[in-house]
Amino acid sequence: MKRLRPIGVALGCTMLASGAVAQLSITPPAQQAPAPKKEAPKQPKPKVHSPVAKKPTPKPAAAASPTPTPSPTPTPGFEDPNVDLVYGAYQRGLYKTAFDLATTRVQYNNDPKAMTMLGELYANGLGVKRDYAKADDWYKRASDAGDREAMFALAMMKIAGRGGPVDKDAAVKLLASAVKLGEPKAAYNLALLYLDGQTLPQDVNRSAELLRMAADAGNPQAQYALATFYKEGTGVPKDLEKAARLLQAASLADNVDAEVEYAIALYNGTGTPRNVPAAVALLRKAARQNSAIAQNRLAHVLATGAGAPMDKVEALKWHLVAKTAGKGDPDLDDILADMTPDDRAKGEAAARKWIGHDVK
Repeated sequence: MKRLRPIGVALGCTMLASGAVAQLSITPPAQQAPAPKKEAPKQPKPKVHSPVAKKPTPKPAAAASPTPTPSPTPTPGFEDPNVDLVYGAYQRGLYKTAFDLATTRVQYNNDPKAMTMLGELYANGLGVKRDYAKADDWYKRASDAGDREAMFALAMMKIAGRGGPVDKDAAVKLLASAVKLGEPKAAYNLALLYLDGQTLPQDVNRSAELLRMAADAGNPQAQYALATFYKEGTGVPKDLEKAARLLQAASLADNVDAEVEYAIALYNGTGTPRNVPAAVALLRKAARQNSAIAQNRLAHVLATGAGAPMDKVEALKWHLVAKTAGKGDPDLDDILADMTPDDRAKGEAAARKWIGHDVK
């Protein structure tokens, strides 16, 4: 819209909201012809008598605000590209709202991210009835538009045979395309396919490369997997220090398997300075997250007092809990055999409370 210049410069008129034209005086006051004397009584102020009669300077007519040029109606909720209300609603569990906003966003902007969101909602039955065929369709549309997350999601559906028949070849192509666009989850899953050697020829070196890409992007699963590669020398030179650093990073992201392995590394001083209190704290955390291995290791620590104050009641609790998950340990049975009947009853009661049913 043409910019309006200040009033008083060569401007003839401006439009009122009603459409009428208001005339503006543009003649300088000094050049105005004297007004007839008979009109003087009509002035709102009393006439001033002076040796030289001066005529009051007429005030210019007030200009009305111009009617703004109508602008296109913006897509609801997406005026600020830095605020994604669709994803915000999804994060808050407002799935119906996310669905409605995403639908509008696709309608107005044909936005691939909104298409991916619709696929996600249909795939998981969030805010709408679960429909794998519709999820597949939305993921495909977003994937064709270049959205890497849609490529990954569609690949996972094809591997699982949801929304259509199992198609691992198509899944591999989608994962590879997503990897080129920097999708860490795609890199991690493609690495697993290269590792198992079923869908793709086994290639541990390529698997390590993909894991490194995903780990560098902060993917905790990839960090844990790559740590095991460095620990065992699979696809990379064996390096216990790198393994420990990767385990630490993954454990900070609450990867339970990494918490257990890093706790063991800290307890033994493998690839990292020994720190028994930190190791025991991590084992406790992982045990509470239902890691049977952590529960077993923590039971050993508490039963022997090697790293924490001895507590055979607590040790028996975690030993029984781990045993129900298939991590029985005959050594612990021997260590805890001398418990008093009262302490054993307390340990068994604590295990039952944790598990929710009787233990043997």
